[in-house]
Amino acid sequence: MRLFLFLSLPLLLLLPAGWSAGGSSAGRRASVTEFGAIGDGKTLNTERIQSAINQLASKGGGTLVVPKGVFLTGAIFLKRGVNLHLDEGAVFKGSTERKDYPKMRTRIEGHFEEWLPALVNADDVDHLRIDGSGTLDGSGAPFWDDFWARRKENPKTTNLDVERPRLVLIQNSEDVRVGGVTFKDSAFWNLHLYRCKNVVVENVRFQVPDGVRCPSTDGTDIDSCQNVTIRGCTYRVDDDCIALKGSKGPLAMGDKDSPPVEHIRVENCTFERGHGVVTLGSEATVVRDVSVQNIKVVGPINLVRLKLRPDTPQRYEDIRYRGVTLDSEAGTIMAVLPWTQFFDLKGQPPPKSVVRNVTLSNVRGRYGSFGTLQGNPGQTEIGDVTLEDIDVRLRDETLKAVDVKNLKVSKVTVNGKPFPAL
Repeated sequence: MRLFLFLSLPLLLLLPAGWSAGGSSAGRRASVTEFGAIGDGKTLNTERIQSAINQLASKGGGTLVVPKGVFLTGAIFLKRGVNLHLDEGAVFKGSTERKDYPKMRTRIEGHFEEWLPALVNADDVDHLRIDGSGTLDGSGAPFWDDFWARRKENPKTTNLDVERPRLVLIQNSEDVRVGGVTFKDSAFWNLHLYRCKNVVVENVRFQVPDGVRCPSTDGTDIDSCQNVTIRGCTYRVDDDCIALKGSKGPLAMGDKDSPPVEHIRVENCTFERGHGVVTLGSEATVVRDVSVQNIKVVGPINLVRLKLRPDTPQRYEDIRYRGVTLDSEAGTIMAVLPWTQFFDLKGQPPPKSVVRNVTLSNVRGRYGSFGTLQGNPGQTEIGDVTLEDIDVRLRDETLKAVDVKNLKVSKVTVNGKPFPAL
């Protein structure tokens, strides 16, 4: 026994306070401050935080805790078995220097290229947990200003021309939970999920400042994922709140890096600002089995938004919106339209696309306009669209439906009058 204690003593001395040499790794917790991180909002802590992650992973994993304070950092990379918890008052604040996000091959807008990583990156990290009541702050303002300045110089400037870090990228992982934290002022997309399965995003707030143009600050991008549930979240962003994504281009159906987006559930969420509540596209091929229910929309946002690219074969099917409360002076209920921004047929003939089995039911409240159902002429087949049990007050009650097969209208009231069956 004396020999065992003697040999164990050096190991115990190497572990930060609060760690134990025994017990399960899942219960092990360590604060970033135990590894020298300083929460003064000025000290760059990237190396200290990454060292904490590496050491925690090397000892079997556990939870890295960010305590109250403002911890400035560049890109960090979580490892298998290491979770991230942000205490109340904790701010994990991104650097505004691009050099603190070393370029690497990453998934962006439906393909891979050398680009900036996210502030928090996680690859092949099954059972990952990111939670707490603290804040992930992307320090986005300088990046937004840079984008608009370059767009002013050249109106053809794209997102890829002005590199900006996402807040969180999680990829190639199963059984992921993100809960409680606030995503604030992301320089680009907030939460990007790529090729993940069985994900729950719960009670998370995504926000940018009011009165500021914050380009491409999507809330949650579900890219080539299956079985994703988003519930109890609040979105106040300056692009699509939730975007279902994949690949693009005339050969996209053969892209093995972009499997279908399937079995998506959005429940009990509030949408305050954004371009679309749940948007299919702009880069996506197959999206099926999407349920959006018991939501509240209080900003001028497109409710049903399907971006139909003329250069990409798309199949959007089994999309259901149920239990929707609308409360805004503006906003569009149906925005099923061609999306022609930066499209490229690459010399190929225009591909065919299908939109079918779209249902909007149990909708109440006031809003801007009913909207449009229209595909790319000669390319898009839209069919089996059902509008039922809807009672709304609209500033523009016109619904433009072009070449829609089997459009069903049942128990729809607009501005106190029965809406005509089309």
